[in-house]
Amino acid sequence: MIELIKGAIKEKDVRTRVLFTLGILIVFRLGTHITVPGVNASALNELSSSGLFNLLDTFGGGALGSYSVFALGVSPYITASIVVQLLQMDVLPKFKEWAEQGEVGRKKLNQVTRYLTIGLAFFQAMGISYGFNALTEYGLVNNPGPSTYLSIAIMLTAGTMLVMWLGEMITVNGFGNGTSLIIFSGIVARLPEDIVEFYNIQIRNAGDEIVQSVLFTIGVVLVFIILVIFVTFMENAKRNIPVRYSKRASASKDGAVLPLKVNSAGVIPVIFASAFLQTPQIILGYFAASYQNAGWYKVLNSIFNLQEPAGAVLYLLLIVVFAYFYAFIQVNPEKAAENLQKQNGYIPSIRPGKATEEYLGYMLIRLSTAGAFYLGIISILPIVASALWQLPSSIALGGTSLLIVVGVALDSMRQLEGLLSKKSYQGFIQR
Repeated sequence: MIELIKGAIKEKDVRTRVLFTLGILIVFRLGTHITVPGVNASALNELSSSGLFNLLDTFGGGALGSYSVFALGVSPYITASIVVQLLQMDVLPKFKEWAEQGEVGRKKLNQVTRYLTIGLAFFQAMGISYGFNALTEYGLVNNPGPSTYLSIAIMLTAGTMLVMWLGEMITVNGFGNGTSLIIFSGIVARLPEDIVEFYNIQIRNAGDEIVQSVLFTIGVVLVFIILVIFVTFMENAKRNIPVRYSKRASASKDGAVLPLKVNSAGVIPVIFASAFLQTPQIILGYFAASYQNAGWYKVLNSIFNLQEPAGAVLYLLLIVVFAYFYAFIQVNPEKAAENLQKQNGYIPSIRPGKATEEYLGYMLIRLSTAGAFYLGIISILPIVASALWQLPSSIALGGTSLLIVVGVALDSMRQLEGLLSKKSYQGFIQR
C-alpha cells in the first residue's frame, strides 16, 4: 500500500486525479454543514435513535444531522438506478434495447436515471420534511406551510443533483466510483463522533462497572478487527475457471483463467437494500402527523424499521435478492459464453455455447450464495448486537458501513493500481 501511495504521488497524471477526487470530497463535506433556511436542525436530536434517520444520515454523508442542502445525499440517485436497472429486465423493451446498444444506449439510460432522480428527490424531500416535522416535539420546520415545504424540497432536490454531479465528476476525472466515494467519505467523517458516543456510554457512564465496560470495549474492538479482516478476505476471494484457446500457442493456453468473484456484486446489494427500505418509510412520513398512534401505522413502521425484528429480516432478504440480481448483471453468463466462443475459447470438458452459459450460470449461483450469505451476516450482526447490548443506534448500521468502507477502499485501490499500471506500460512503449 505504501508503494501504491508513493507511485500515485510520483506520477503526475495519477496525482492530479487523486487531488481532484480529494478536492471534490472536501467540497461535499463543506456542503454538509450548510443548513437549509427555515429549518430548526437541533430538533433532529430527538430522532437520533430512529432507523430511518440513521439510514438517511449514512447515505447523506452525515448531512442530515444539520439538515443541510446535501441532506438527501445520493439516496434518490441510488433508488433511481435500481428502478432503471429493474426496468431493463424484460419489463420495458425500449430500456432493454438501450442496454444492448453500448455507449449510446448507456447515455440514454443515464439521462432517464437523472430525470427520475429529480422526481424521487423532490418526493423524498417533501416526505422527510413533513414527517420529521410531525415527529419532533418542537418542530423541524419553523413556519410550516405549503410554500415553506415547497422551497425546502426545491433546495434539497438541487442539493441532490449537485451531489450527483460531483460524483460523476469523480468517476470521470478522478479515480474510483464517485457515488460510492461520497458515501464512503460520509461514513469515515462520522467515525470520530460514533467513537465518542460509544465511549460516553461504555466508559464515562460505567460507574462501578468500569472494569466490565473496559473489557467489553476491548472485545468490541477485537471483533471489529476480525470483521475487517474477514470482509477484506471475502471481497478478494474468487474462483478461477480454466479456459483454453484452440488457436493460441500452448504456453498461453495453459495459463488462461476466467476469474469469478465470490461476491461479484460487491457492496451494491447492501446499498440497494438500504435505499429500497427508505421509500416506504418516507411514504409513512406523510401520515406520521395524523396516524402515528394507529395500529396499521405501527405495524408498517415496524416492518420497514431496521431496528425491529421484522425490518431486520426484510433487510436481510433484500440483500440476498439484490446479491443474486446484481451478480448476474456484473457477470452475464450469456455474454461471457458468447465472447469465449468468438475468441475460440472453451472451458475444458464443457461444450461451447449454451452448455458454457449454463455452466457459468451454475457457478455464479453457487458463488453468489456464499457471497449473499456473507453480506447478510455482516449487515445483520451489528443490528442484533445493538438490540442485545443496548449499543448506540449508529452501531446498528455498523455492518452496512463496514461493508461499504472496505469494499469502496479495495475497489478504489484496484483502480489506482490500474492507473499506475497503465502509466508503466505507456512509459515502456515510449522507451
